[in-house]
Amino acid sequence: MKKKGHPTYHHECKVYFRGEQVMTVGATVPEMSVEIWSGSHPFFTGKSSFVDTAGRVDKFQRKFAGGDYFKGKAKGGDAKSRKK
Repeated sequence: MKKKGHPTYHHECKVYFRGEQVMTVGATVPEMSVEIWSGSHPFFTGKSSFVDTAGRVDKFQRKFAGGDYFKGKAKGGDAKSRKK
């Protein structure tokens, strides 16, 4: 069997959420940073929160802002011809 075939296991991996340590778990890295954890997730807290880490909402709003996207984009012909 190969030596060094498995990563080093850290029994005291510190998990950080927004710069604050929230828990300690076992993992293959000594520290990790998370964007959502059970203490901030709406399912567990009962509070709704908005998380947009990748700017997806802004990208969506820019894409569909003018309403021009839906004009003339129907597949298989004109949208009026499908209503008949």
